Amino acid sequence: MTLKIGVIGTGMIGRDHTRRIQNVLAGAQVVALSDYSSEAAKAVQADLAPDATVHATGQELIAANTVDAVLVCSTGSTHEDYVLAAIEAGKPVFCEKPLATTAEGAKRIVDAEVAAGKRLVQVGFMRRYDSGYVALKDAVVNNTGAPIMVHAAHRNPAVPEQYVTPMAIHDTFVHEIDVFRWLLDDDYVSARVTFPRSCAASHAKLRDPQIVTLTTAKGVVINTEIYVNCKYGYDIQCQVVGEDGVAYLPEPQAIKMRLGAKFQNEILTDWKDRFVASYDVELQDFIKAAAEGTATGPSSWDGYMAAVTCDACVEAQEAEGSAIIISNPERPALYN
Repeated sequence: MTLKIGVIGTGMIGRDHTRRIQNVLAGAQVVALSDYSSEAAKAVQADLAPDATVHATGQELIAANTVDAVLVCSTGSTHEDYVLAAIEAGKPVFCEKPLATTAEGAKRIVDAEVAAGKRLVQVGFMRRYDSGYVALKDAVVNNTGAPIMVHAAHRNPAVPEQYVTPMAIHDTFVHEIDVFRWLLDDDYVSARVTFPRSCAASHAKLRDPQIVTLTTAKGVVINTEIYVNCKYGYDIQCQVVGEDGVAYLPEPQAIKMRLGAKFQNEILTDWKDRFVASYDVELQDFIKAAAEGTATGPSSWDGYMAAVTCDACVEAQEAEGSAIIISNPERPALYN
């Protein structure tokens, strides 16, 4: 059986996921497309999915009886409505982050899924599928002993002028928020943000870099540097200190060269290149589960908890240096 997928949002990530489904992965076909710009949807149709139908709206696409499952790749403010519509239609839905733009919106999705009585939503937290993070989790579980501390960094070479201080949490650090919960099998109980002096490449609406400190329910302390104007490349670092040893996130594979009287290797500058393989694995995982009428992987609950933590971290930015308490609601049995 070939899973028939409808893609809502045909910008960069929607186009790339369509290419992935049509040309790389097994078991699925894109049969429907929708975008607020019909021309953008028609361009993806012409380039990648000539047999797909272009629908006027995402809601129309979800309702189409030719569509078995849905990918939501549109702008974040539309995610909640589309995911809720897919749940109501009983169709598995893969939603790029954020699940919703507010914690309240994410909770409405959780409540709708619980009422439906089955997992239908997978959230696009692709780092859980990265081979380096998978290997790191294995080391943490089996080798280094109980975690005590985590030291991490998320560095980008540059960001556009419209990138402002809260976006360092909602657009950047959100990936660490999710992957550390998964890596440690733990939840957060407090957040604190401190700022060193701003770098010269920053601007009036962006304090960069910043240090986010999270404390977990098991007492692990996580320090993460977020530096989005580091200039030299896209650099993701993670070190877990355990009772018996220390485990490091592997560096991306790169050729080391002796060249021009220097010993060097290339550093990636684009996040899409760093995690390209993990996008393949996560969508193949979605296709496999959706063919059975369900969803696995990062859940609506994970999306909700990420939103709760993001809100706390933004509050911690505003209360510079003060700890903000994070309340963890009871997890529904559906997500246990």
